[in-house]
Amino acid sequence: MKRLFDIVVSFFGLVFISPVLLLLSILIIATMGWPVFFCQNRVGKDGVPFKIIKFRSMVKNAESKGPAFTSGGDPRITPIGKFMRKMKLDELPQLLNVFWGDMSFVGPRPEVPKYVSLYNEEQIRVLSVRPGLTDPASIVYRNEEEILAGYDDKETVYVEKIMPAKLKLNLSYIEKASFFRDLGLIIKTIRKVVSRT
Repeated sequence: MKRLFDIVVSFFGLVFISPVLLLLSILIIATMGWPVFFCQNRVGKDGVPFKIIKFRSMVKNAESKGPAFTSGGDPRITPIGKFMRKMKLDELPQLLNVFWGDMSFVGPRPEVPKYVSLYNEEQIRVLSVRPGLTDPASIVYRNEEEILAGYDDKETVYVEKIMPAKLKLNLSYIEKASFFRDLGLIIKTIRKVVSRT
């Protein structure tokens, strides 16, 4: 049922928001130039790699100019990129990842290979399910960029504090996962994005 839900909702979602996708694409080209999309290697279910798709919100070659994650005030983020990130609009192209089967609407957020290589035997269990657009950790750490902005050594804080806490939340989610709980997480995520609280 979950996969059928992902296919149907992502397809009609892409059709419904296609005008928004087109408008954002034009804005990105006008303000930042090509490329429109940012594709990054992530680790999916059973450790299978895939390319996650987002609207580009940072300067070109941003990955070579800083860490794989961002924090508040990151100079690599452009003005239009800052707006898209605030409203989570840069995430919309990931509906393609959901439709293709790389991701689900709900599941542990996919991580880059660099950080997955640091998982211990228990943490690696998050790869037993398809990664998602949202998860409990995304809701709890929705202000992650602002949290990291308060530290000088952001990567150490992420790896030693934030990442383990997020993995713990997602392992708990996996143990209790159900279709209706997923629906609840989707609704809660939408509310948080809209209210920005």
